[in-house]
Formats: sequence, structure tokens, C-alpha cells
Amino acid sequence: MPPPASPSSHTTHQPFFQTPDQRTALARQRFFEEGIRPSGLVGEPVLQSWLRCCSAHLRPFDSVSFEPVSRSRAHASLNRNRQLLQAGNTELGHMEAALGGTDCRVLLTDAQGVIIHATDLPQNPGQPLLRAAARVGVNIAESHIGTSAPGIVVRTGEACSVAGGEHFHQSLKGLYCAAAPIHDIHGQLAGVLDVSVEGGRFPFDAAAVVGTYATTIENRLLQLQSTEHLLLHFQASPTFLDTPLEALAGVSPCGRVLWLNGAGRRLTGCHMEGRPTVDSVFGTPIERLMDLHRQKRMQTLRLPNGLGVWVKGRMCGDDGADFNHAVAVEGAPAGATSHPHDHASPPPMTLAEAPSIAAVAEPARTDRAPSSSKRPTLVDHSQRLIEVTLAECGGNIAKAARALGVSRGMLYRRLQKPAAQGVAADTTPAEVQSRDAAD
Repeated sequence: MPPPASPSSHTTHQPFFQTPDQRTALARQRFFEEGIRPSGLVGEPVLQSWLRCCSAHLRPFDSVSFEPVSRSRAHASLNRNRQLLQAGNTELGHMEAALGGTDCRVLLTDAQGVIIHATDLPQNPGQPLLRAAARVGVNIAESHIGTSAPGIVVRTGEACSVAGGEHFHQSLKGLYCAAAPIHDIHGQLAGVLDVSVEGGRFPFDAAAVVGTYATTIENRLLQLQSTEHLLLHFQASPTFLDTPLEALAGVSPCGRVLWLNGAGRRLTGCHMEGRPTVDSVFGTPIERLMDLHRQKRMQTLRLPNGLGVWVKGRMCGDDGADFNHAVAVEGAPAGATSHPHDHASPPPMTLAEAPSIAAVAEPARTDRAPSSSKRPTLVDHSQRLIEVTLAECGGNIAKAARALGVSRGMLYRRLQKPAAQGVAADTTPAEVQSRDAAD
């Protein structure tokens, strides 16, 4: 089918339609029967999808088959997206519980449109399309089933809703779907979260619901993928921290901002061209940001664009160990352990009352200044914590592990690294293990 021609003069005299379905029906008539571009009757993402489907020689009255991909490909997709499934594990459960009183179904696809999670469907004869489609391994990309919300998101990376007759294939006109993208730390599409219903429109704002859950899963995925990074949580209001509205940033040991989530890009005005430095994005040196995870409460920071934000930080090792709760042990008595509740944020203060990073972090740096001109990295920071704690515990791995709140195996692995060879210089790993066994 050739691309629709430009609107003719009679299209300016459009009849008045009371329902969206009537407008969609007129759009289909003009596009598929008259070859006229139905601008204003359907959204531009839907219209562009119709054009792509026509270019791929799909026909609107063809039947649609929801066949799974091969077993090997489905297995490979599940294996490749383990982190995405881990990131969405809790939120998918919450989302399905929230939608339990409706006929809506939740789908999660990989970046190619293959379903890797689907809500279990009851044997409801009134939902034949969803019963066929909502299965792990089914490919719902645009190239397979034509226009749909998840198919458009896979193609464009932008959130989208498709209602009834806006689906390219006439046989799918009973479906209504809303989908949102999930991105990884490289800014690439990692997956698509979709909510679909059959036989009627959503009784709520489905786009807002799916967008909130997709953001939460994306934030969780970004954190899972950030190992040996300083992870910054920040927002203009402290009440937004630890919610889907919080801004996140991943900072490398050398002081480069590796990624920002959507809220982070909007607050900083940084669109991640190249690898910007923390000085250019946050207006402060990496050493001061590294001290954030030592503080018991969030701090304030004035961004280079003039915006004041509340910020807190945490640091994870490459083996998943989270040192955020244990760093205060550096100045504690031997064997002391920081309790997670000791680091809970106090009631929010005003921006003027809150301590700034410069005021809090600078004194902490003076007595730990490195002897060389080289700036300490995140690896140095966590390694020094292990060194000090192990020394305070007399070289006993078991006591040091308890003080840090991590496993003995993790400390043994850290001791094998070149950076850890100076730990308790008069103590060999064999002697450490001997002491540990004696304890």
C-alpha cells in the first residue's frame, strides 16, 4: 500500500464525533481506504507505526498469530535479562496486586519485544486475545503483531498508549494497552513494561500507573548495574528521596558521571554527552561526594545551574557488598558495628538549616589526606575501611566481617586483590585464617 497522500480540501470539514472510537474509525477509513493522512484523529506515534507496518507489507485484515519464539531463544532471553527480572521482581508483584480487582494484565518484555514475564490469566473466555498473547516467549514486537503500545515502545523508546482500533490489525481492535520503557546504565532500552485489557477501555489512567512502575523498576535496575560506583540520590525536595521521583547518578572512581536517570538529567540539565565530570555536573570534587556515604543524614548541594538539592550517597563493591551502613566503623572502637537504623534520615530541615557538603566533608578529609597528590578512588575508600577494621580486630577475619556486616568470604576475596596486600602488613592470609579458625 503506498503512503497516504496529503489531505484533500474536504478533510477540513470534519464531522463532529462524540467518542474516541468514532474518531479512530474515521482515521482508519481515511488512511486504509482513501489513502489520506488522518492527522489529528490519531496520535503521531500510532500514525508512524501504521506507516511502518505498510512499508513492511503488512495488511490490516490479516490474522495475527501469537506464537512463542523458539525454546532456545526464549531461554536465552530469560537468561540475558536476569537483572531486569530481579529489578522488577517486587514491583511486578505490587503492580499485579494493585490491578487484581480489574481485568488488566501486566507484561514485561525484553528490548526486542519478547515477553519475559506475564500475569497468569484465569480461564476467562471473554479474553481470547490476552489469553493467547500473555505468555512468556511470545514476541509482540511491531514486526510480528503490527501496531501495539509495547511494539511502539520497543521501536521508539518512548512511552505510548494504543486503544482499540488504533491497532494496525483489525483483529486486535478489542485490546487497549499502555506501555513505558525501562533503560539501563548505558541509556539503552532494557525492556518494556505494559498493562493491557481486553473488551473495554481502562477505568483509570493506565499510562500514569505503568509509567510510575516502569520508573521504579528502571531505578532499581540502574542500582543493580552500578558496581564499584558511587551512587548518588538527590532531589529538590527531601521528601522525594527513596521514591520513584528521586534523581539518581552513578559516578566512577575517577570522578566521571557514568549515568543519570531521567529525573537526574532534568534536574542537572546534563544530557550525558560524552562522560562529564562530577565538577561540571554537581559543582563539587569527587572527594567531597565520596564522603557523602559517611554522613548519617542527607546533605545539601548547590548545582552549577543554581538549583539547590538534597543529596545522599552509597557505595557498593564489585561483589555486591554494600559498605554504606558500615563506614562509620573507621572511627569506632574495635569490634563496633554500625546499625542500619543509626543512619536513618532525620526529619527534613530547610535548605538553609541543612549542613552543606563542603561544611561536613572538609573536616573529615583533613586527617585522612593522602600522602601523595593522587586523589583517592572509591576502591581505595572501601579498601581503607577493610584495612582499618581488620587492624582494629587484630587481624581476625570473623570479627572484621561482623563489624562490617559482610561475609568472611567477601573479605577473603578482597584480601587477594593487589590493593589489599598491605592489609595488616605483619599478617599473612594464612595467619589471618588461622586466627579466624581459633576464634
